Amino acid sequence: MASASTQKLSLFALTGMVVGSMVGAGIFNLPGRFGTATGPFGAIIAWMIAGTGMYMLARVFQALAEKKPEIDSGVFAYAKEGFGNYMGFLSAFGYWLGSCLGNVFYWVLIGSTLGLFFPSIFGDGSTIIAIVVSLLGIWAFHFMILRGVEQAAFINVIVTIAKIVPIIVAILAMAFAFNYAQFSANFFGGVDMPEKSLVAQVRDTMLITVFVFLGIEGASVYSRFARARADVGTATILGFIGVTGLMVAITLLPYAAMPRATMAGVQNPSLAGVLEVVVGHWGAVFISIGVLVSVLGAYLAWSLICAEVLFAAAKSADMPRIFAAQNNNRVPANALWLTNIVVSLFVISTYWSRDAFNFMLDMTSVTALLPYLLVAGYGVLLARRGEGYEETPQERGRDQVFAWIAVIYTIVMFVAAGLKYVLLVSVLFVPGTILYVWARREQKVTLFTSIELIVFAVTVIAGLVGFYGLLTGTITP
Repeated sequence: MASASTQKLSLFALTGMVVGSMVGAGIFNLPGRFGTATGPFGAIIAWMIAGTGMYMLARVFQALAEKKPEIDSGVFAYAKEGFGNYMGFLSAFGYWLGSCLGNVFYWVLIGSTLGLFFPSIFGDGSTIIAIVVSLLGIWAFHFMILRGVEQAAFINVIVTIAKIVPIIVAILAMAFAFNYAQFSANFFGGVDMPEKSLVAQVRDTMLITVFVFLGIEGASVYSRFARARADVGTATILGFIGVTGLMVAITLLPYAAMPRATMAGVQNPSLAGVLEVVVGHWGAVFISIGVLVSVLGAYLAWSLICAEVLFAAAKSADMPRIFAAQNNNRVPANALWLTNIVVSLFVISTYWSRDAFNFMLDMTSVTALLPYLLVAGYGVLLARRGEGYEETPQERGRDQVFAWIAVIYTIVMFVAAGLKYVLLVSVLFVPGTILYVWARREQKVTLFTSIELIVFAVTVIAGLVGFYGLLTGTITP
């Protein structure tokens, strides 16, 4: 946790930021999402792909933290260093926007969880009352965070510990009640489920695996608060290993508790429905409480990250300087205000969405892919140039392989997501470029290089196609 005297985060607190960011809403919805998509065989393949890709990405973050210790808030700063100002901006804006969408998803899940017990009031999380409750929660957190980043980080560590307990209890209960015959029946897809190829089954799990791994960069984002720079990479790997084990267990064990068709039909949060089958109604109540604690903790972590990304981008002149302002508690207040205004607007928009829950989940995943791709690409460039490897030249080849695998993985995730979500993200990127123009005008420098102008033109074309699709109904949220 942060010391009052040094105002720095320890390895334990940094690991808590990673775990707190990753263990949020997604892990509680893995049984239903995987049950809809595939059986245990496909799930194992999916986790091998996702685990390998994200582990390589974690190793890239670790290597960059060690080789480029002078770069703070690395998610977008690495993209700028490797690919120029506009790509750095798109990375920062995309990461910030994806974090905002993820925060909206958290409030929808809170509403749908309460809807298990008060269906006429909260429904699926997008009723008027659910939206009002979400808005109250957003601004309550807002004013708490304004009191200080270090205080909020300390609360995050406490909440992280508290929310892991229900997950471990669920894993132990499902392991104790493991039904091998049921698991075998589900293994290659189960009965009463639509026939589809193994490739299609695995592809349909890809966005949820990206979503549950979001936050792997939590320590990197907060690198300027680390007591020791080496702790950033260590916290990333420790958080990744621990959370991956939990997610794989939560995914596979439910297949031994019920037919896959039943898993697919369980209401979100699906882990609550699974545990209710295993231990009775108290299991659903127990997990629902865990969901509320977990999501609120994850929301706190992501609110911190959202504000920190805008703040760091403004400090490096990639965003308008207004977002570089801090209050007396060293909190980037203007960045936090913009973040929560945008989150509030997206929460209100869920009232008109046909499936706000899954739409926000998938949009969050796709929006995060561009920053991840650029980080991995920068890892490749750094290893090829040998920058930072003067004292450890033997690590260059290994790190380049890790970075290339991370690049390939993120590209495959874009393909798995499909054109719809890529176009919708472009719709949001086009008006977001106004912030880039604002920042460049403040500095009185050239807006775009020739290559950046091409990137901007492609973004505009994709955004216009996506906007046309929304107007004509060929693309639906």
